[in-house]
Amino acid sequence: MLSRTANSLYWLARYVERMDFVARMLEVGLRMGSMSGTSRDSEWTSTLIATGCEPGFRATGRPLSADGVIPYLARDPDNPSSILSCISTARANARAVRTALTKDMWDAVNETWLEAQALGDADFTQTGIARVLDWAKRRALQFNGAYKNTMLRSDAYYFTQLGTYVERADDTARILDVKYHVLLPSHEPVGGALDYHHWTALLRAVSALRAYHWVYKDRIKPWNVAELLVLRPEMPRSMRASFDQIVVNLDLLTGEMNTRGGEPHRLASELHARLKYARIDDIFTAGLHEVLTDYINRTARLDSEIRRFFLM
Repeated sequence: MLSRTANSLYWLARYVERMDFVARMLEVGLRMGSMSGTSRDSEWTSTLIATGCEPGFRATGRPLSADGVIPYLARDPDNPSSILSCISTARANARAVRTALTKDMWDAVNETWLEAQALGDADFTQTGIARVLDWAKRRALQFNGAYKNTMLRSDAYYFTQLGTYVERADDTARILDVKYHVLLPSHEPVGGALDYHHWTALLRAVSALRAYHWVYKDRIKPWNVAELLVLRPEMPRSMRASFDQIVVNLDLLTGEMNTRGGEPHRLASELHARLKYARIDDIFTAGLHEVLTDYINRTARLDSEIRRFFLM
């Protein structure tokens, strides 16, 4: 496979996953904003930090409020991580490798782009944005279902999988880190009513509330939420599950290309081993924020090494 084809498939998957993540983060911000006792500044600051968009937003001079943050994260063409920007970039990558996609994959991306063109100002207000966020999440699920159910298991599929799970590992670490570090209540103990609602909002954002109760059969506790999203392999959005897939697809790619593993394989295997054998008590002892920040930085380095080894 040509490196430019692999590059487009990798980034196509990453931007679809990012669109889904930004939609979920906006949902968290809206849910937390509706809770009494929540600081509106902290709720939107945390949303911007989690999506990596805070510096860009500050540069616009917009107010730190729903009316300022929602349009920036949902539709601003100058924000490369806004929902509509992710859709446009995903479609551009899909067009570049149209012949490498199945019909269902192309339809999922192209129809999303066409429907996005029909969205108007009313769709990006506080009253209209909920419908857009639900639509974006459904469209991401449609794309993921399309490629997982129609692509031939070859290097094209492995690069698409790799993009999905590198992005997901980073996103899960970010959303968990922001909740724990930025939104940790300062005026009440951990485990208080407001803290409970914050963790519930986070679990809803990653579609894990029912999974949490199924696994733990207990009231929501921060260390259990962290364990579910960091270490539990059966939770599909957990960091552990994401690195399970990253390692598998890197191994499949080297087998498909008849080449030896390189720095991406070493980094991914190291991070995977840490997640596989870690205990949540040890992670909290070391500091959850410090551990998650380290994983975010190492995942960014892994992305750089993947691009250097395979895509350049």
